[in-house]
Amino acid sequence: MSKSCIFCSIIAGKEPGTMVYRDHNFLVIMDKYPINPGHTLVIPVKHYDDLLNMPPAEVGKLHSLVPLIAKAVVSAVKADGFNVGQNNGIAANQIVPHVHVHIVPRFNDDSPDGKWPARRVASNEELAKIAHKVKQEITLVPSK
Repeated sequence: MSKSCIFCSIIAGKEPGTMVYRDHNFLVIMDKYPINPGHTLVIPVKHYDDLLNMPPAEVGKLHSLVPLIAKAVVSAVKADGFNVGQNNGIAANQIVPHVHVHIVPRFNDDSPDGKWPARRVASNEELAKIAHKVKQEITLVPSK
């Protein structure tokens, strides 16, 4: 755990986060600053600054969870599609130096000019409501 890492603090229960899923290796939370409703983060429990510091086997486990969570998110918010993003380093716009994968639901009308929709601050109530819907859609067997 990194003492200054917000994701490590959420994982340790020292900071709030709206949880969607958790097992021994990964935590899935709602993004507090979503691009669209349902924007979700898949985070390894163990701290790695970036993907290059993460063992390849762990990267594989992380990315095998992504489509299962994405399917649940898309279904829960009735999205028309989704983006998956994973940033590494400041130059790549990695804001939190702890590996995480963004699942961003997309809607046919969310980007009339072709640009990303603007981030906003979501209320805790909105995040909890969407997280509940996503949890109901998750159909996976917890990791061992």
